[in-house]
Amino acid sequence: MASTFPLRPNMCSVRAPSPAAVSRRLSHLLPRRRGAASFRCSAAPSRRSYSVTLIPGDGIGPEVVSVARDVLFLVGSHEGIEFRFQEVPMGGTALDAVGVPLPEETLSTAKDSDAVLLGAIGGYKWDSNEKSLKPETGLLQLRAGLGVFANLRPASVFPQLVDSSTLKREVAEGVDIMVVRELTGGIYFGKPRGFGTNESGEEIGFNTEVYSASEVDRIARIAFETARKRGGKLCSVDKANVLEASILWRRRVTMMASEFPDVELSHMYVDNASMQLVRNPKQFDTIVTNNIFGDILSDEASMITGSIGMLPSASLGYSGPGLFEPIHGSAPDIAGQDKANPLATVLSAAMLLRYGLGEEIAAKRIENAVLETLDRGYRTGDIFSTGSTLVGCKRMGEEVLKSVNSQKPVAAI
Repeated sequence: MASTFPLRPNMCSVRAPSPAAVSRRLSHLLPRRRGAASFRCSAAPSRRSYSVTLIPGDGIGPEVVSVARDVLFLVGSHEGIEFRFQEVPMGGTALDAVGVPLPEETLSTAKDSDAVLLGAIGGYKWDSNEKSLKPETGLLQLRAGLGVFANLRPASVFPQLVDSSTLKREVAEGVDIMVVRELTGGIYFGKPRGFGTNESGEEIGFNTEVYSASEVDRIARIAFETARKRGGKLCSVDKANVLEASILWRRRVTMMASEFPDVELSHMYVDNASMQLVRNPKQFDTIVTNNIFGDILSDEASMITGSIGMLPSASLGYSGPGLFEPIHGSAPDIAGQDKANPLATVLSAAMLLRYGLGEEIAAKRIENAVLETLDRGYRTGDIFSTGSTLVGCKRMGEEVLKSVNSQKPVAAI
């Protein structure tokens, strides 16, 4: 799967450190030659090499991506994986540099890589821009350009953080939900759209919610396969009581169920689903829904966990690189202050390894390191509680790196 294309020069004076530079920076954490074998699975394959496009983006994006890059590099040193990182601009950073939110070179570099890790985009500075020149437009263009139509958003309550949830402990404890969101269709992309005038002469704005049978089928298949690997329960969320697009959605998902007799399928209207997520979230295992409903419900589910700063995501297509990113925003109010929580991006790097590169053991090493770091009591401000140790973004990253090094070999899957 690894690409052999020559890496392009970094653009807009945005430079990614070479593996050698990162190695020097992390030399005190890398395994020593004599003891390196003790950190690796005894059946570890020969060294693999992957190209990873890094898009730090705006706000806190560069801070959290820097941490995740270091974690990937260190885990790779333990697991026999070589990463070739290429950093490119997108969003507000690209707008300021070259005048567009998604430069052609950025999209080309992303397409040619094995996986893409994104930080965050957007900020107050560009809020008044016209739609085509908003950072968020670049993100939509990147998703469409990569053909990533399935967005996987886990919402799991970590045992160490259960009291950070705004829900009662007995409601939040044990929650483990995967939201599978259709990402490249629906009202965000449907046509016609725009502005006009109605029969009364009033200005109107309009959008179209539209799905084809093939678009529903492909996301439903991903959802059924995901549910099969989890708890075997899939809830399809729609608004089939009033929307034709949802009527088609429900019909196609129901037809797909015959191919997955081992998965229990249920249907729920989106307004009820939003209520049930707060009332009894543990009733859900895997949720599949359209673009706009998935956008809203996955953010609601994220708050059950206590902080949006803990949740990763993966966006996948049939072929080509996947896009991996935390679901939080760019948080411009704390950018550059070393206050950001990097764990969502670190966990996105774990999803990159698992879903993007098929490196399950390396993914587990990262996830175990995050859990161990939380066990040792380290917290950023968004998840801080009395009795824990308050740290910034950089220190949290350093503690995760220590946990990576302290682990015993991860068993092969």
